[in-house]
Amino acid sequence: MLKTERLMLRRWRHGDREPFAAMNADPEVMEHFPATLTPEESDAVIDRIEAHFEEHGFGLWALEIAETGQFIGFTGLSVPDFEAHFTPAVEIGWRLTRSSWGHGYASEAAQRALTFALDDLQLAEVVSMTSHTNLRSQMVMKRIGMSNDPADDFDHPLVDEDHPLQPHVLWRMTAERWRARHPG
Repeated sequence: MLKTERLMLRRWRHGDREPFAAMNADPEVMEHFPATLTPEESDAVIDRIEAHFEEHGFGLWALEIAETGQFIGFTGLSVPDFEAHFTPAVEIGWRLTRSSWGHGYASEAAQRALTFALDDLQLAEVVSMTSHTNLRSQMVMKRIGMSNDPADDFDHPLVDEDHPLQPHVLWRMTAERWRARHPG
């Protein structure tokens, strides 16, 4: 479990399945994904996330507001399961309920996950990616200190060719850059 001033990043519970399914069925939340998810598909995502924790020792943590225990989405680390010019890699990602947007939760949780990746796990680099159209997530990437080189941008191999969401941006944070920004 990881904590911030306002949030807890924790392993998944059975009670997270229903609000997670509702979040994944929200067209606004899923605007930058090819489709919304059914409850069964949403449950399968949680099962894959938990299997990732078992295999790698880290993953996409369920995210809750510490004061209330309210589930608001996920934030964490994953290993992309496709080949690209930057893989193998560890990716930082997030998805939050619409009602939790605009409170700084994504940046706060992502900063904590990035600290864990670079300080605790001692990774050499962490990447983040999203569709070119997802400006909200790109602002989080920028806020947590990641950088984008347009030469790194790519067509996501798991998104259908010619789909408007196939073009993706790639952001990076190297351990060297992290230590320069967070000495000691």
